[in-house]
Amino acid sequence: MRLIESDAFPFEFVSAIAERESWRKEVHRPVYYLHKWWAKRLGSVFRSLLLGAALDADEDLGAAFYRRASFDDRAVLDPFMGSGTTIGEAHKLGFRAYGRDINPVAVDAARTALGPLDAEAITTAFAHLDRTVGAQIRELYRTTDRRGRPAEVLYHFWVMCAACPRCRARVELRSSYVFASNAKPQQRPEVRIVCPDCGDVFEGRHGVTTVTCSRGHRFEATAGPVRRSMATCRRCDATFKITDAIGGKRPDYHHYARLVLTADGRKEYLPPTPRDALAYARCGERLDPRRHGLPTLELADGHNTRQALAYGFRRWSDFFNDRQLLALSMLREAILALPEPSTRNALFTLFSGTLEFNNLFASYKGEGTGAVRHMFAHHILRPERAPIEANPWGTAKSSGSFSNLFHRRLMRAIAHRRAPTEVALPGSFERPVCSPPFTGTLVPWAHPLPPRSIALSVGDSAHTGLPDGSVDLVVTDPPFFDNVHYSELADFFRAWHVPGTPPTTTRAEGEVQDGDADRFAHKLTAVLTECHRVLADDGLLVFSYHHSRAEGWSALARAILGAGFVVVNAHPVKAEMSSAAPKSRAKVPILIDSIIVCRKAGCPRPTITVAAARASARAKLERLAAAGFLLTANDELVVEQGQLLTTLRPPAPTAVRASDYVVPPELPVPVPLPPEELPASVEPPESVEPAEPPVVPVESTVPVESTEPVESATPVLDGSAVGGSSTHNPDKHARPGSQPPPSVHWQASVPGEQPASTQ
Repeated sequence: MRLIESDAFPFEFVSAIAERESWRKEVHRPVYYLHKWWAKRLGSVFRSLLLGAALDADEDLGAAFYRRASFDDRAVLDPFMGSGTTIGEAHKLGFRAYGRDINPVAVDAARTALGPLDAEAITTAFAHLDRTVGAQIRELYRTTDRRGRPAEVLYHFWVMCAACPRCRARVELRSSYVFASNAKPQQRPEVRIVCPDCGDVFEGRHGVTTVTCSRGHRFEATAGPVRRSMATCRRCDATFKITDAIGGKRPDYHHYARLVLTADGRKEYLPPTPRDALAYARCGERLDPRRHGLPTLELADGHNTRQALAYGFRRWSDFFNDRQLLALSMLREAILALPEPSTRNALFTLFSGTLEFNNLFASYKGEGTGAVRHMFAHHILRPERAPIEANPWGTAKSSGSFSNLFHRRLMRAIAHRRAPTEVALPGSFERPVCSPPFTGTLVPWAHPLPPRSIALSVGDSAHTGLPDGSVDLVVTDPPFFDNVHYSELADFFRAWHVPGTPPTTTRAEGEVQDGDADRFAHKLTAVLTECHRVLADDGLLVFSYHHSRAEGWSALARAILGAGFVVVNAHPVKAEMSSAAPKSRAKVPILIDSIIVCRKAGCPRPTITVAAARASARAKLERLAAAGFLLTANDELVVEQGQLLTTLRPPAPTAVRASDYVVPPELPVPVPLPPEELPASVEPPESVEPAEPPVVPVESTVPVESTEPVESATPVLDGSAVGGSSTHNPDKHARPGSQPPPSVHWQASVPGEQPASTQ
């Protein structure tokens, strides 16, 4: 038995290390943060998973975590590679690592992060860019300070506008006239305000709402014309829906302020001058779509693009103003002209990462923190009504610029690859070096791989091309069933990646992530079936998962069983920091991942009852609580749902009664159980009352102590292999030659309720 199969797996230790990493992920694991990808998991967790899957059950993970290792006789596959976390951690531990992803943006970024990076050559190339195209871009952001002396623009401030449907006056779509403040207003209460009558930019105080500008106009600083989706015209008082006024046409923007860096290093907030307006107009005149190779890829309808489309953003080039398009296209052209391929790729990946901070969907966070809020802070393409235009090349005090990211991302990653450190132990601030340097060598996708080598490929992981039984471990973080489709967002980057070629989307038919539970289950089954084929008979499938909705767990269970796996254990582990944007906005956030540990079906193992699984979940929650972790109601449900998966068994070859469900032939058939202790693969008769009160489901926002009706979360495997709801068609989404997964559903005490996901 491997350590990760045992309840002795020290998930408290893993969670404590993960907690420390989560606060500065880009510092502790900079290799995986060269470029944007979504739902990145913590490197310390995946180092622990790999070690737990390789070590015997009686070995000490805490000691092994900080010890150099070389598992060069074993191969690992990650079929959902994303940013390459599993592959990088496997490489550090000496495994032979296969990484595959269906999205080319993810694979391109991982190839840069894990491939050759020559610090000297990259530094020389950056210096060349700085002298040439960097100087040209900086010239686009020249301005004057308050006294008329030369200065550099740090940020331009814009506001989206719409015409009033009644009087056709221009309405600035802002909810407040306060546009800049400090992250710590108790210490730095100064705010910057723009006057709606004359455009004056002046200083105010935090909490003071009635203000007067320098020209005598008195107004309420926090009472802009916008309230949520509605706006009111200041001229005629007409109130209208913003999207109706925009009418599906990309809105206009008004330039109302700038933050400049003076020659002596001071910052000044100023209104724009006529000279600034002229400089911007000249950028539009210089912009030539054919010469500058502007993105031509169009947005396709989808959950994540629908809001942008409603605001008239039809092409990805619409996400930028003329000056941004000119500066970014100049920078891209200069990088693509670099002669050395690995250096060119490294700096192009950096350029691609710069895009998320330099567009009309980025906004201003204020001072005292990183000033630019990138466009993907909300997991959807939400049009920003008060965007910020940063200097793309950057200054000494810029945020999100190419030069800033060169030092903070690329050079930091190169340094980490030379001496890969681990998160310091509690009570220590020294990050120990526990792995040899990254080799920076990628080899072709083939079998067998040389010792401690990395092979990456792009494509559908339902078809890897690897031989049967060729990998020892499959360790991954699969996409979850949800509406956050990575490809819909990744197209923003892809549009800039393929100049001079017909525009191509990263959306693919085989992409597992899906908002439909049946499609998600079938596509995940196809990938896990391929994992089953390439995995050695004594190998392990280990992955992290959480979800806030019952159908997400049901679909996962169907995929696991349909692919021929059984769950042998599950462990709760810290997922990410609670202040992450999607988490902080959730009423009942999920901060815990369930680590699902699987073997091929047919392995000898005892039958686990629902009662035993719940008792195990409670014991693990108590261990986390004893270690000092504060858990939400949804965390508790994630832990329970993961543990309940251990009760599931593959269905019999022919239809049988639910109570006759299959156990391995070498184990004794269990004595029939009372309904409250039926395995999760058994549905109790409708006339039997549940032995325990309903459990608050992960998607619920009802407090645990509430008496309001909520869904329970008991997993039920139907008596036949192809049963299910009346709307389920088991063949509708099946791949050619694949078998539909068995139907699994979660019974609900309040049918039809579908609270919004908190993920």
